[in-house]
Amino acid sequence: MAPAPRRFLPSTGALSALEAVARLGSATAAAEELNLTQSAVSRQLKTLESQLGLPLFVRRGRALVPTPEAEGYAAEIRGALQKIAQASLRLTVNPSGGSLDLAILPTFGMRWLVPRLADFARRHPEVTINLTTRIRPFSFDAEPFDAAIHFGKGDWPGTAAMRLRPEAVVAVCSPALLASVEIERAEDLLRLPLLHIETRPEAWAAWFAAQGVSGVQVTGTIYDQFATITQAALHGLGVALLPDYLAEQDLATGRLCSVWGGPTPSPGAYFLVWPVEKSRDSALVKFRDWLATQTEDEDRLPR
Repeated sequence: MAPAPRRFLPSTGALSALEAVARLGSATAAAEELNLTQSAVSRQLKTLESQLGLPLFVRRGRALVPTPEAEGYAAEIRGALQKIAQASLRLTVNPSGGSLDLAILPTFGMRWLVPRLADFARRHPEVTINLTTRIRPFSFDAEPFDAAIHFGKGDWPGTAAMRLRPEAVVAVCSPALLASVEIERAEDLLRLPLLHIETRPEAWAAWFAAQGVSGVQVTGTIYDQFATITQAALHGLGVALLPDYLAEQDLATGRLCSVWGGPTPSPGAYFLVWPVEKSRDSALVKFRDWLATQTEDEDRLPR
C-alpha cells in the first residue's frame, strides 16, 4: 500500500495539541499537560489547520472551541495516539517477547484467571500480561487493548472469540432473610427483595423461566459488580443470583444459603475475544493457545 500524501500525515506533536485542546478546552491547559508553552501549542494548531486546509477552532473569549468536524477528528486521533503510545510502551518494557494488554471482568478475572497466570508466566516468561478491569464491552478502536475476557454470546462486533467456560448461577441469600419467609416454590422468591447485576438485566427472568415460571415482573435493586451484590446478599438485603464458583465458599461456611433449586445455566458464557486484525499477534497467540488448555468447556474453538 502506497503511503498517504504528506498533507494527511500531520506530526504527532500537532495531533497531540489538537487532541488536548479539544479535550481540555483551552490552549493554556493543553500546554500545561503537554509541557509546552501556550504559543507553541497555538503554532501547532495553526500548522495543522494550514496543512489540512480548513479551520479547526473558533475563539470564544479565552476559550478555543473546536468545530464539530474537529471534535470528530480529535476523537479518532485520540484512539490513534493511544495506540502509538501503547506500542512504544510495549517496545520499551519488553522489546523481545512482546506484551498483551488484556481487559478482564473484575470478579471472574481475579477468581478464575489470575490464579492460573503463574503457569503462563512459567511457560512464557518472555511475554508480559497487563491487566485492566472493564465491566462492559467497549470499542477496541477506542481502547488500547489487545483482547478481553468477557461474558456474553461471543458476538462482539469485529472480533474473533474463544469460549472459556459456561456459567451456572444459584439463588442465594443470608440465612436470616430466608428464615423470614416460607419458600415452597420458585414463585415464592418474588416475595423477597431480588438483587440485580446491571450488566445482566435478563438474569432473573431467565432463572425463573428455567424453573418453569414465565411472564413474571421482576423488580429490585441494581448493583454493578458481583463483589457488591455478594456483600448485599450477605447483609440480608435480598436474594442474589451468583455464579456457582463465586458462591461456593460462602455456601460451604453457611454465610449464604441456597434459596431454591440448584445451579442453573446462564444464557451466556465467558469468552476470550480479540480484534480480528490482531489474530496473528505473537503474544496473543501464545496466550490464546495456553488459555485453551485451561478452559472448562468442550465448545472452545475460536469463532
